[in-house]
Amino acid sequence: MLLSCTSKPTVCFSHPQTSSSYEYLSPPPATVLRFRTSYRKKLTYLRNLGIIDTNPRTTNAPSHETLDQILTIINYLKSKGFSDTDIPKLSTSCPKLFSSSLEPADIAPVFSFLTTDVAASTQESCGLVLCCPDILFSNVDYCLRPTLAFLRSIGLEKLNTPTNLNAHLLNTRVSKFETKVKFLMSVGLTYEESIKVCARLPAIFGYSIENNMRPKVEYLVEGMQRSIEELKEFPQYFAFSLRKRIVPRHMHLIQRKVNISLKKMLLCGDEKFYAKWK
Repeated sequence: MLLSCTSKPTVCFSHPQTSSSYEYLSPPPATVLRFRTSYRKKLTYLRNLGIIDTNPRTTNAPSHETLDQILTIINYLKSKGFSDTDIPKLSTSCPKLFSSSLEPADIAPVFSFLTTDVAASTQESCGLVLCCPDILFSNVDYCLRPTLAFLRSIGLEKLNTPTNLNAHLLNTRVSKFETKVKFLMSVGLTYEESIKVCARLPAIFGYSIENNMRPKVEYLVEGMQRSIEELKEFPQYFAFSLRKRIVPRHMHLIQRKVNISLKKMLLCGDEKFYAKWK
C-alpha cells in the first residue's frame, strides 16, 4: 500500500497497525568508490549491492559512464547518512533512484525540505526516505510544503518521526486528503468534525472510500442501526476489518441481546471479547 506527488500519484499507505517506527542504526563507515577505481571493481560493487544484474556473463554490461553516474548517486546518498546496507533496500523499492539520468541535484531539495521544514535529523530523514523512497521524486513547492501545512493545520505533530504512516502522509497530495474529508461530510459530519476524525486516525487518508469507508458507514447505519455520531467518538472503527471483526462481533452481540459502544465492541482482542460476552 503508498503516493508520489508527481503527475500520477499512487497511494501506498500501510495498515495503521503495522506502521511502526523505523529503527535507524548508526551506519558503518561509508565505502566511497572513486572514479579512478577500475571498471571491474565498480561493476562488482554495484552487483553486490543488487543495483546491477548479478549475472556476470550478461551481454548488456553498463558503460563506464553509467557506472560512474550511479556511483555519484550512491556517494551522495551516503553523504546524507545512508549506509551500504540501506542501498539495496532503496534499489529494490525504488529502482529509478539509480537511473543513469538522475543527478544529486534532482533529489537534493527533498533532503533540504526534510531537514528544514519537517525538522528531521539526518537519521530521521534517512528513515523517512527508506519508508517511502518515492518522496525523493516529489516537488517540494507544489506538493510537499502544501501537504505539510495541511497536516499541521489539522493538528498532526511529530511528522519527523520515521514511520511508514508519516512518510506516506508527507508524500500525499492535499487533494487526496480533501476527498476523505468531503466523504465524511457527505455522510453527515460537519467540516470541523470530519477534520477531527481524520486527525485522530490519520491512516484514514490512505483508505479507499469505495472499498473501505463507504461499506463500513453503510453497515454502521443500516446493519447495526447506529448513529453516524458514533464515528466522532470512535473513528478507529474504520481501521477494523468489516468481514473479520465488525460483522462477526456485531452478530455475536445481537444473539446475546447485548448493546455496547463501538469501542468496547472492537478494541479488545478476540479472547477477551468472547470470554466476556459468552
